[in-house]
Amino acid sequence: MKALASLALFSVLVVPTLARAQQSPAANNPVKDRPAETFNEIERGLYFLVQGGPSFLVNAPADTGPRPFSSGQAAHVEVGIDIGERLSLGVFVLGTANRAGSDYVGNSGGAASGDFSSIVPGVTMRAHLVGFADNQEVKRTFIYARAGAGFAMFSPKLLLPDSDILVFAGPGVEYYTRLRHFSVGLEVTGSYLISSGTVGFALMPNLKYAF
Repeated sequence: MKALASLALFSVLVVPTLARAQQSPAANNPVKDRPAETFNEIERGLYFLVQGGPSFLVNAPADTGPRPFSSGQAAHVEVGIDIGERLSLGVFVLGTANRAGSDYVGNSGGAASGDFSSIVPGVTMRAHLVGFADNQEVKRTFIYARAGAGFAMFSPKLLLPDSDILVFAGPGVEYYTRLRHFSVGLEVTGSYLISSGTVGFALMPNLKYAF
């Protein structure tokens, strides 16, 4: 009887303990949902930008003869980096092609006349001044100001042999689309060629991709 009593007591004390020890790891470590992956509503950082549109020179560069109003086209390619939400710095190459009549002789002294083009490498800075939030409280629309400078080289060389320094500035509006890497914008730019005193302006739609 004493042995039976001892066996019963052993069963009461030990068996539940063994049962708890043999519970599956899944019971001790319940499966949790994988954390949801989140994305930035707007990507900022290294970017690539293209823009182009009509451009105009109020007084085409020339040392003799007429300095006519000249219309043309401009194309601009830029690589840069966003520094936070408000500031961007970049390097660019700008190409222009302008119309001019046969009476325009530029700096050639009459040896050449007519249309001309330019290539301008340079640096630029953009500052977002005011941002507007959408209905999800995400600032997608910004009014900005951009300024920059570049080294203008003209073609044909016989018509405009001397290079010049181009400075420019102007306002624009940029909208960050729901395709979070892309933004689109429209910019009005005023320009000035320092040596020749040439004044110009351009209307430039643009497309930007941020990595």
